[in-house]
Amino acid sequence: MSKEKVNNLSPDLWVDKYADYLFNFTITRVRDVDVVKDLIQETFFAGLKSMSRYEGKASERTWLISILKRKIVDHYRRSNSNKGRAEVRMNFYSEASRQGDWIEESVSQTGSNRPDAHLEAEELGQVLSSCIKKLSKRHKTVFEMKTLQDFETDEICKVLKINPPNFWVILHRARIQLRKCMEDHGFKR
Repeated sequence: MSKEKVNNLSPDLWVDKYADYLFNFTITRVRDVDVVKDLIQETFFAGLKSMSRYEGKASERTWLISILKRKIVDHYRRSNSNKGRAEVRMNFYSEASRQGDWIEESVSQTGSNRPDAHLEAEELGQVLSSCIKKLSKRHKTVFEMKTLQDFETDEICKVLKINPPNFWVILHRARIQLRKCMEDHGFKR
């Protein structure tokens, strides 16, 4: 590694330049603000410790995001092994399909002229959160990691020690249970 590549890193500016971006990236994956702050702090610390391995192939921000993603995976590993509960925000779109997009279509878009649009969106969020909590631990974890956090299937299988066919069955069942729960609460296709 050349000194020039290491010198391209500016750890003294990381907080000012990247803290907000990293926070917004993480809060969509981990709902607990204190945990988010801890993960970002761990990311900065890990970045400092591994500066000598920075090859300059990616931007500083991209490099920090890759470290942060590993920290998030580690967080869920700890949560899963400690029977902890991991709550993340909802985003029904997945890479492979758009199953669940009917939910977003049933919510008014930001900037809607309807006075009750905000209330509908808030109600949807509450019902959705409630439905996710009703999932079994395994279904919830698989659903959140794939759909909400955009982890690759192979990575999820490795973290949870399951095989790909089992993963897809669990994900499918979680989606079916969520759809039924949402429909039972008045959010129909």
